[in-house]
Amino acid sequence: MKFLDEAKIYLKAGDGGNGACSFRHEKFLEFGGPDGGNGGNGGDVVFVAVDNLNTLIDFRYQQHFKAERGKNGAGRNCTGASGKDLIIKVPVGTQIIANDNETLLADMMEPNQKYIAAHGGKGGRGNESYKSSTNQAPYQADEGTPGEECWVWLKLKLIADVGLLGMPNAGKSTFLSVVTRAKPKIADYPFTTLHPNLGVARSDDNEMVIADIPGLIEGASDGVGLGTRFLKHVERCNALIHLIDGTAEDVVKPYKMIRKELEKYSPKLAQKPEVVVLNKVDAILPDELKKKLKKLEKAVGHTVYPMSGVSHQGVQDVLRTAQNFVNKGE
Repeated sequence: MKFLDEAKIYLKAGDGGNGACSFRHEKFLEFGGPDGGNGGNGGDVVFVAVDNLNTLIDFRYQQHFKAERGKNGAGRNCTGASGKDLIIKVPVGTQIIANDNETLLADMMEPNQKYIAAHGGKGGRGNESYKSSTNQAPYQADEGTPGEECWVWLKLKLIADVGLLGMPNAGKSTFLSVVTRAKPKIADYPFTTLHPNLGVARSDDNEMVIADIPGLIEGASDGVGLGTRFLKHVERCNALIHLIDGTAEDVVKPYKMIRKELEKYSPKLAQKPEVVVLNKVDAILPDELKKKLKKLEKAVGHTVYPMSGVSHQGVQDVLRTAQNFVNKGE
């Protein structure tokens, strides 16, 4: 399934039905009087969060959504039927944002959460409702009011316990495929991951959801490369796992670069607990590994975990440490 995390759509609630102007014409009824019924209300446009979706791909093929119009009133005091509400299902974690692309209207964080984005119009009054002691035969009937209409942005932020960060080719997809049942495409070139992947990892008796975020490059917070498009997916995480390619000559530079991008994008995001991992240690000589670990720990200021996603060395230590951070953040 193709991943889509942003869409702009048009919503139109149903118009209210028109009220009827009608008079009774039964035989032997000399003064029948008005009997025009009211029009029905238009249907609302309602968003519902569901937990079996993880992409907004459906909104690539349909951008216009219209709820049902209310039926017109009729004679014999018949009220028109109300239009059906239009239910739009979105993944849990979807934000509904106004057309200005800034005003947050709703944050769909819980399954079955509902939000009425456009209210249907009210049905018009029929002439029977205008009858009074001084106006026995009103010819007045109202049209239904139009339903609300608007453009909104849908933006999906993945809800995961742990965000997986690192430069392109740091081994994030391999790590995810090892610790979860996720099957990301893996190849030996930059920007292999073009969309986030979710997987459920087990650490002892605990489970946590890990989101593999596409590789970042310098200037990502300013829109370079894949830009900030995917940084938003780690905003809801309780902890971060930061993978560093141990085969690189300088292991400190990529760490500092990504930390800089995180801080520029969101200082709050940069303060999240972080598990720093020196990956691909199976391809490094022991003496070189010690030097790189010491150098990276000095730059990080806390423990760095050696790991190999291919040989599974150190994987459980990384998962346990991340799980401890997740448990504290719950």
